[in-house]
Amino acid sequence: MNIFKRRTLPHVDADAALAEARRILEKRMAPTARRNFLRGSLTLGGLSLLTGCSISDNDDVEAVLNRISRFNDQAQGWLFDPNRLAPTYSEAMITRPFPFNAYYGEDEVRVVKEEGWSLEVTGMVADRHRWTLDELRAMPQQDQITRHICVEGWSAIGRWGGVSFRDFLHRIGADTSAKYIGFKCADDYYTSIDMATALHPQTLLTLSYDGAPLPPKYGFPMKLRMPTKLGYKNPKNIMAMFVTNTYQGGYWEDQGYNWFGGS
Repeated sequence: MNIFKRRTLPHVDADAALAEARRILEKRMAPTARRNFLRGSLTLGGLSLLTGCSISDNDDVEAVLNRISRFNDQAQGWLFDPNRLAPTYSEAMITRPFPFNAYYGEDEVRVVKEEGWSLEVTGMVADRHRWTLDELRAMPQQDQITRHICVEGWSAIGRWGGVSFRDFLHRIGADTSAKYIGFKCADDYYTSIDMATALHPQTLLTLSYDGAPLPPKYGFPMKLRMPTKLGYKNPKNIMAMFVTNTYQGGYWEDQGYNWFGGS
């Protein structure tokens, strides 16, 4: 069970932190200082946002750090290589059992029935019909054995199978110049990702785990699997997706976690 709580770090000087954050932001606009900004902002922003901690109760500090976090998202986008593959592993290296991971306990897993389920597709796409599991299973399938990395510090290797998300986006006539793709899930979870990651060759609409239909605890009927992202960016029990140019945030991201979430 993974319940994240924001907490205050009592030994951090809020005024000093705010002064440092403002200094970093002022330097941000100077191209010659970009490397220093990235080094400083990733340290400060990572402290308060990637770990889910608040360095103080000062609203000005939080506002500045939120701006740093958004710039961190942009920086991660600049550094992301859409053609670089995440490591893959042998079947012998699969973590068994693969850990359950959610914001609730395993006894609260959402059970979605296959009968009547369909994927709602909206936004900047040409084909908005609802996709059944049979239709998704009829598309070319691929497997990957990749590592899931959790923001809490643990990782596990799993075998995932499904449809290339890039192929699916082309199939539905998605506008791949759009900025974001958002997801809504049966367990009220929601998140959004950047288009470059959506088009990455290892990003899957996952329908199976370890050669069998995806179990409910791993996200039946469908999970988005991205080995280039941290675990909280990989939504499961997906019910709907939409392509948009409007920033959508996410369940944890709206509570202060880094939006890009690269692993």
